[in-house]
Amino acid sequence: MQSLFSIGCTAAFSSPAATAEPADATLHREPLRVLVIGSRSGVTNTIQTLYRLGFAEVGEWSPLLPAPNPGEVMSILTRYILANS
Repeated sequence: MQSLFSIGCTAAFSSPAATAEPADATLHREPLRVLVIGSRSGVTNTIQTLYRLGFAEVGEWSPLLPAPNPGEVMSILTRYILANS
């Protein structure tokens, strides 16, 4: 399962510049949101797994929020990527 998460992970996602809002207005970046929905333990375990794989720091995710379905929670990670011209 770990290899599934590491496919497509790039240095751009692990760099601090990718997590902050763009400071230079000449660079057009767009927000990319990663959403994890499930049980409290499922969401927490997934966030911790993604941290161990170097995808995102645990503190970069939103606090656990109520999800639309009863008994589920969600957490959101926002990254900024270069937009295609």
